[in-house]
Amino acid sequence: MSTEHGRGSTDGSEHARPAGTQLDAVLERITYANEETGYTVARVATDRSGPDLLTVVGNLPGAQPGESLRLTGRWTVHPQYGKQFEVWNYTTVLPATLQGIQRYLGSGLVKGIGPVMAERIVEHFGLDTLDIIENAPHRLVEVDGLGPKRTALITSAWEEQKAIKEVMVFLQSVGVSTSIAVKIYRRYGDAAIQTVRDNPYQLATDVWGIGFKTADAIAKAVGIPHDAPQRLQAGLQYTLSEAADSGHCYLPDDALVDAAATILDAPAEPIRVALADLVAAEGVVREPGDDPGDPSAVYLVPFHRAEQGLADGVRSLLTAPADRLASFGTVNWSRAFSWLRERTGTDLAPEQVEAAQLALTRKVAVLTGGPGCGKSFTVRSIVELARAKRAKVVLVAPTGRAAKRLAELTGHEAATIHRLLQLRPGGEAAYDRDNPLDADLVVADEASMIDTLLANRLVKAVPPGAHLLLVGDVDQLPSVGAGQVLRDLLTSDTIPRVRLTTIFRQAQQSGVVVNAHRINAGERPELRGFDDFYWFGCEDTDQAAELTVDVAARRIPRTFGLDPRRDVQVLTPMHRGPAGASNLNDQLQQILTPARDGAPERRHGGRAFRPGDKVTQIRNNYDKGTAGVFNGTVGVVTGISPEQQALTVRTDEDEDIEYDFAELDELQHAYAMTIHRSQGSEYPAVVVPLTTSAWIMLQRNLLYTAITRAKQLVVLVGSRRALAIAVRNANAGRRHTGLTRRLDPSCEGP
Repeated sequence: MSTEHGRGSTDGSEHARPAGTQLDAVLERITYANEETGYTVARVATDRSGPDLLTVVGNLPGAQPGESLRLTGRWTVHPQYGKQFEVWNYTTVLPATLQGIQRYLGSGLVKGIGPVMAERIVEHFGLDTLDIIENAPHRLVEVDGLGPKRTALITSAWEEQKAIKEVMVFLQSVGVSTSIAVKIYRRYGDAAIQTVRDNPYQLATDVWGIGFKTADAIAKAVGIPHDAPQRLQAGLQYTLSEAADSGHCYLPDDALVDAAATILDAPAEPIRVALADLVAAEGVVREPGDDPGDPSAVYLVPFHRAEQGLADGVRSLLTAPADRLASFGTVNWSRAFSWLRERTGTDLAPEQVEAAQLALTRKVAVLTGGPGCGKSFTVRSIVELARAKRAKVVLVAPTGRAAKRLAELTGHEAATIHRLLQLRPGGEAAYDRDNPLDADLVVADEASMIDTLLANRLVKAVPPGAHLLLVGDVDQLPSVGAGQVLRDLLTSDTIPRVRLTTIFRQAQQSGVVVNAHRINAGERPELRGFDDFYWFGCEDTDQAAELTVDVAARRIPRTFGLDPRRDVQVLTPMHRGPAGASNLNDQLQQILTPARDGAPERRHGGRAFRPGDKVTQIRNNYDKGTAGVFNGTVGVVTGISPEQQALTVRTDEDEDIEYDFAELDELQHAYAMTIHRSQGSEYPAVVVPLTTSAWIMLQRNLLYTAITRAKQLVVLVGSRRALAIAVRNANAGRRHTGLTRRLDPSCEGP
């Protein structure tokens, strides 16, 4: 490994500064790192500091504990924290002492070597250790416990570290983090630097974690002109991708050009030319408006195909000549429901009877309704009736938790949609139109959170003649992904549906149920008189955040005997701010899984991962686990191995998933999460901070969704004004989707 790797100044002011002071040190630990700015506070050891550690501050991109650093900067005195070294830039240097070499190798920087093995290697080779690994790695087998297989792993890891650092040094000038450099190297290998130079915009497509803005900064650095067609087309695709992240399947062409002009800082006319070229190259799809003068709709290709495919698939199911549940066309319903009453001990209400008949006699149907209205019991009844006729019933839900709940409710196996279809890298599924599921009735629960891409894949896999029942609460938030499938289906006149509206007597005693319906109707919730719904008033945002943490971590566990990690979930409208998910996660982690001397932890950016941490996956990764790990999967960190540079998570689907340290940006802590991320899940207790600082997100369906995630208990914390704003604000924003129009029988093809 080369003995020195430079990092330039990260603020572009190196030419204005004096030479500065040089400090050689070993990075012992990172105490704070801001993921957005790169600002870092770290503790280092030097030859002169003895057992005491020194504080260094500044940008240290890529530096890891155990590395020997040559820092350039100046000494300063902080009024609160005292003497510290302000870093302007740094290089890594290979350690020259036995202790330094052992610390370096044992830090986890080289996969396959942990602290114990590092000590053995250094004992055997002494000061020649790093030279042996670099130039004669075959000699590592001389060390007790190192066989050929492990030696090959260490050699490969050493070579990869060298290559990654070369990429990292090249990318440092545009502020790309080490974790992204690792991903670029692993995606392109030895061609990484050449790819970055030739087509940096390809990174935004190929490498998760790199968006257009990072690729654009790299493009500028390698000399791609501001008005290059390549840049303008990439900006248009990025604008559409951002719109999809906000739930839109398409954008009107005028809105697309205006938004892209802002992002690209470029005039509209050349962007219109770039859009026409992009359409001609089939990089996007442009559909004319319904009437002359209407703006065209511009889609990214996958969303256009999915929306059209979903509409075609639903129409095909509705009109299929075969019927796999044909026996229900002549069934004696009175006898059927009498048999059901004997089996369940309960009569169905008239709305539930209608829903059961619809699901079993119509090939596509939607069942919707709020909490306490009997959706779950209706689904159970439909499944019981279908199985009584020996029908093959398949139950699915978007998340692992929702699938588990569906299985418990029906006594019938249920799976996530991803696992059922066996989705593969690239989004292809094992089950599709050419290889459909073996099913007579497919029931999809929590359908409000099924996006257009996933709905299309599900519908494709339903065999002709089978029945599809979509169940969900349309008043909840729409899917995180693009589209509003459940709402669009209910808006279409062609789809049979039943809406349950009657709240059952038992549910009328629940503050969670009563207040969910009050909020959905635009009425303020009743904040007193229920033993499952509480309000803690607090006008100050910072104090509301502190109170939220105290309620979730201490008061609820003490009063109700619930486990603060397993049973209590904080749901917040925002990710940022004092009462946002990021800060609340930091505070809750300090209480629930604090740092302990000797206990393993791994820092990534500004976060520390520890055993016992509650985490969630934030992207679809088809390469992990037996059938992929998907956005929204929740789990608990069960182990951290510095030697293997890996962290293990036990998911809520009872699968152990291993993450390389370079992949930790796929995980977020989940003690607190945004309400959007909670869709499809239920928790014994939910705590919701409501502050006026989150006013832009204070919406009725957001608050309604948060409350309906709770099975036993809801606690609202915050400002009465914020609560009133949320209840009043019924404007959730319109998504640009074309599914309802495409479901019209007169709409054929694109």
